[in-house]
Amino acid sequence: MGIKENIEQQMKDALKAKDFFRLNVLRFILSQIKNKEIDLRKPATDEDTVKIITTLVKQRRESLAFSEQANRPDLVEKEKAELNILESFLPSQLSEAEVEKIIDEVIQSVKPAGMKDMGKVMKELMPKIAGRFEGSKVSEMVKRKLS
Repeated sequence: MGIKENIEQQMKDALKAKDFFRLNVLRFILSQIKNKEIDLRKPATDEDTVKIITTLVKQRRESLAFSEQANRPDLVEKEKAELNILESFLPSQLSEAEVEKIIDEVIQSVKPAGMKDMGKVMKELMPKIAGRFEGSKVSEMVKRKLS
């Protein structure tokens, strides 16, 4: 069963259980997937779905930070709950040690000549960790390795 089908099934379960908060989050995810399918003019793959959910997770984290700064505990709780639902559909996350190992392998294969080849390293690296580790942290880790 693909991720989209899993979301649709969980949406049905949430509807039966009258869990309206979860239902609304799942509907929102499906609407984002549908928008992507319209843009692509074909059904979204699991890879497309992971990218969409990753983007939504990033948005929720940013919103959570703003809500905490604004001292809004009601919004903080809501964002955390949405974040938990979204993260449940992402593949298992990698640890920093695992990402470091993957970065080292990519650097060995690409053989960059310093910071100017960071783009080559990132291009090779990102498909291997897409959706399983935060991209901004990966970028910082690669910068440290190349400098």
